[in-house]
Amino acid sequence: MTTTTPDQLGSVQNSSRRPYGLLLVATPVFLVAWLVIWPIFAAVIQTVWVPTAEGGNTVSLETYRFFFSDGYSLSNLSITLWTTGVCAVLLLVVCLPIALYLRFSTSRVAAYVQGLAIFPMFVPSIILSFAFIRVLGPNGTVDLVLNSVGLPRIRSPYLTPWGPVIGLVWDNIPLTVLILLSGLGNVSNQAVEAARDVGAGKLAVLWHIILPRLSNSILVAISFAVLGIFSSFTLPYILGPAAPEMMGPFMQRTFRELLEPRNAITQAVITFGFCIVFGLFYVRSVAKNRTP
Repeated sequence: MTTTTPDQLGSVQNSSRRPYGLLLVATPVFLVAWLVIWPIFAAVIQTVWVPTAEGGNTVSLETYRFFFSDGYSLSNLSITLWTTGVCAVLLLVVCLPIALYLRFSTSRVAAYVQGLAIFPMFVPSIILSFAFIRVLGPNGTVDLVLNSVGLPRIRSPYLTPWGPVIGLVWDNIPLTVLILLSGLGNVSNQAVEAARDVGAGKLAVLWHIILPRLSNSILVAISFAVLGIFSSFTLPYILGPAAPEMMGPFMQRTFRELLEPRNAITQAVITFGFCIVFGLFYVRSVAKNRTP
């Protein structure tokens, strides 16, 4: 009489569950392939496989050559990269201290700080833009307060490259704080207390204990922020300058006002090319964590 070992029994159970697991993920995978992956391939094909005057089709990189040889297109790409980089640095500078405070604070104030940090998540971008204009725009609240005390007005960041930076940083604080706070869950109080017992100061604890365990979460947070900022539309469209403009408004204007859909799709493909680089960082980070 043969007996079944626990390992054999587990393998049989896993093999019997595998078809059900595949069925559960089949629908979302199909939707992602249909609504995300296929449009990407279709956009690339549409920009390189163009009709000819004779009625056929040919491979052409004309729209890509135009983009990378056009000064205005390159300036829009540059301002988008600059805005994304500045926002990523500012988000890390602003959100990391908040996350550290929320993780290690035991006071009641921490609950209110967390509420304030999460609050932008529930404010639509259009409302944020209107509030920005009313507060920091010309003749806004700040100007009125300065004028009432006899101080000179400040130069408004509205309709300058710093307008979208302020709005995008404020808009991305909640997600960044939550990701960093989740990563700080890997930092045990015992490890921090042990470092302090041997004489480590706050900076030493931060550098040698906290940041090594938080580096993956920082990478994930920055990747998510960059992906959202690089492809943003509402805040750059309302708060940013008319020229140069970020890629989101640039694509919309090319498609609707200039009536050049192929150039607009080309801009979208180039934007996706930059975004996929940061997306690969996120995928690599997730895969690294799942590796036994």
